Amino acid sequence: MRCFGQSSPRVCGPRVHVLGTRVLARCLITAIVTLILAAPGYVVAQDKPSGSSAGAQVAKAVGVIKSIQADSITVAAEAAGDGDIIAKLTGSTKILRVPPGEKDLKNATALQVQDLQPGDRVLVRGQAATGGDGHTVVITALAVIVVKQADVAVKQQHDLDDWQKRGVDGIVTKVDAATGTITISRGGTGANQSVAVHIGKNTILRRYPPGSAKYEDAKPAPVGEGMAQIKVGDQFHARGARNPDGSDVIAEEVVSGTFPIIEGTIKTVDAAGNTVTVQDAIRKTAVLVAVPPDSLMWKLPAEMDQRFARQLKGAAGGGSGDQPGGNGQGTAGQSAPPGTGGARTGTEWQARRGQGAGPGNGPPDLQRMFQRALSHLPNCKLADLQKGDIVYILATEDGNSDAVRAIKLLAGVEAILTASPNRSSSLLSSWSLGAPGGESEAAQ
Repeated sequence: MRCFGQSSPRVCGPRVHVLGTRVLARCLITAIVTLILAAPGYVVAQDKPSGSSAGAQVAKAVGVIKSIQADSITVAAEAAGDGDIIAKLTGSTKILRVPPGEKDLKNATALQVQDLQPGDRVLVRGQAATGGDGHTVVITALAVIVVKQADVAVKQQHDLDDWQKRGVDGIVTKVDAATGTITISRGGTGANQSVAVHIGKNTILRRYPPGSAKYEDAKPAPVGEGMAQIKVGDQFHARGARNPDGSDVIAEEVVSGTFPIIEGTIKTVDAAGNTVTVQDAIRKTAVLVAVPPDSLMWKLPAEMDQRFARQLKGAAGGGSGDQPGGNGQGTAGQSAPPGTGGARTGTEWQARRGQGAGPGNGPPDLQRMFQRALSHLPNCKLADLQKGDIVYILATEDGNSDAVRAIKLLAGVEAILTASPNRSSSLLSSWSLGAPGGESEAAQ
C-alpha cells in the first residue's frame, strides 16, 4: 500500500541529507480509509459520489497547494506531466487536517479555506471535468485531506533527531536472509568493529535507485524483496533500538544502496567534456569519472583538511588530535601552511594509504563537526580541480559509457585520508550517504 502522496517506488530519511519536505510528506499516511490512492497524481476511480448522476466518476489527485482563491485551490500535481489541477470548493466540501504519520481519519480535524496555505500537501477527491482551456483538470471537491507544511517541519525535526540518536551506518559485510541479520562494519569493509542489524517483519526497508544518493529517491520494498536487494559492500544506514555497546540493533527503518567509492589522485581534468581521470588507490587503476552539472562538489581548504586530520590522528592514538608535531603541525591548534610539511604528494599519499591506525569508527561528534563544516563550504566547479588533487568520490555506475558518474566529489582531502585511513573512511562514507540525520543533506 502506497504512502499518501508517494510518487515513486526514498524512503520515509539516514543522515542524509536533511529530510526534504516532499520526502517526508510522501510517507505521512499509509492509508486514508477509502481515500487512499492506488497510484500517484490524477487518478480516476470507478466509485460514484452519493447523490451524483449516473455515470459520474470520482477523481483523486495528490499534490502541493500553489495558490488559494475564495472558492478554489490550485494544486501542483504530484505525478509528472499532470500539471496543475483546480479544486473547486463548495459549501459541502470537507476539508480535513491529518497529523503526520496517521493511518486513518479518526484524528482528523476540520479546517476552513482560510486555514490553507501554499506548500500544504493535499489529497483532493471529487468529480472531475476538463477546464475551459481543454487541458486543465478541474475537480469539484467532495473532500480535501491536508497535511500542513508546519506539521511536516515538526515531524522532520523529530525524525532527524531520532536518526542522530538511534542511527548507525556502515558498510555491509554479511547478509543472512535466513535469520534476518545484516552485519555492517563501521570502519570500512576490512574493519573489525561490527554491528549486527536485525530485520523484522515490520522493518521499513528502503533502497537508493541507481544514479541517486538522495534520500527522497530511495524506494521502499517488502522485507523479503528488500533483504534480497542488499549486497556485501553496500552503504547502509539503520535506525532502531541498540544494545548498550551498540553491537546489536533491532531495526525499525533501513536505507541502503550500492555506490562505488573512488579515492585517489586526479590525473587529468577535461572541463569541456565534464570528466576527470582518477588514479584510484582502492582499485589500483585509472578510472574515468563523468562529472555532470548536477554533481555535488566541494574542495576543502588546506587548513580544514589538516585540522580534521589532526583530530583523526588524535582519536586513533587516544589523544586530542591537537598535539604538536602531528601531520606537520607546530603548536597545538595551529595548522601548518600549505606546503610546509602537512601535505604530501599524490604518490606519497598512495604509498601510505592503508597503513594508518587500526580499525574503528570516527567519533560521532567528529563526524558531525565535519559534516557541519562541509555545509558551510560553497560548491566548487570542475574548473577548480587540478591535476594532483586528492579526491574522494561517491559514484554510480553509468550504463551508457565506460565511465562511472560522480554523485558527490570532495577534493582536498589528502591529509584526512593519510591521517588514519580506517577512521577517515568512516568519516567520509557517513558524508556520502543521503539518508536522514541532516548534516550531509545540509551540505547540499
